[in-house]
Amino acid sequence: MMKPKDEKPKGDQTAIKLRLDPNKPEGKFKLLGGSQADQWNNWLNSQTLNALPIAHSKNNDSITEACLAVSYGVMDMAPADPVEGILIAQLMAANEAALAMYQKGWGQPPEFFEARTKYLQLADKAARTVVMLTERLDHHRGRGQQQITVKHVTTNNVTADQAIIADSVTTGSARNVAAPALLAANSEAPMPILSETRQPDPVGVGGGTKSK
Repeated sequence: MMKPKDEKPKGDQTAIKLRLDPNKPEGKFKLLGGSQADQWNNWLNSQTLNALPIAHSKNNDSITEACLAVSYGVMDMAPADPVEGILIAQLMAANEAALAMYQKGWGQPPEFFEARTKYLQLADKAARTVVMLTERLDHHRGRGQQQITVKHVTTNNVTADQAIIADSVTTGSARNVAAPALLAANSEAPMPILSETRQPDPVGVGGGTKSK
């Protein structure tokens, strides 16, 4: 029986072994990527800068100025963790894409209306992406929690069985409004009679008089 030959890996596939040290906190550039490992921070910042439209320009001074501006913007946003670092990096790239599309759109001659419209549509799409990423970043930072503020109001000369609900209470429609004085009225006191209708005296029938 013949032994099968050892199959060699196709191409130049080589195994990559990484040695990670989890107890090596650095984080000197955490404001760029949100991680304690500067390898991640530097790599994410490099990817963000390479995604800028101006990164493919031939003017090195303009590239350096734009990269510094974007890096300082990321630092001002201060990502607290790698997730925020990713969202901020994508937000920066989407914002630059939107601005670049706006510039190309308005830079088209008026006779090229379709080309101008196409660029502006792409710019609007990138701008909506910026808004979505901004909302997602705020949601991540707030963890989706809602803040409820309860205010305590102290009133004088109010007994325990009295309650001031609001300036006015509307029920049914806007015309049925209860006055604040009725809401704060004491429950032990009788309600005031708003109007009194006097009943007519009884009148005898048949012209006769009723004896007492």
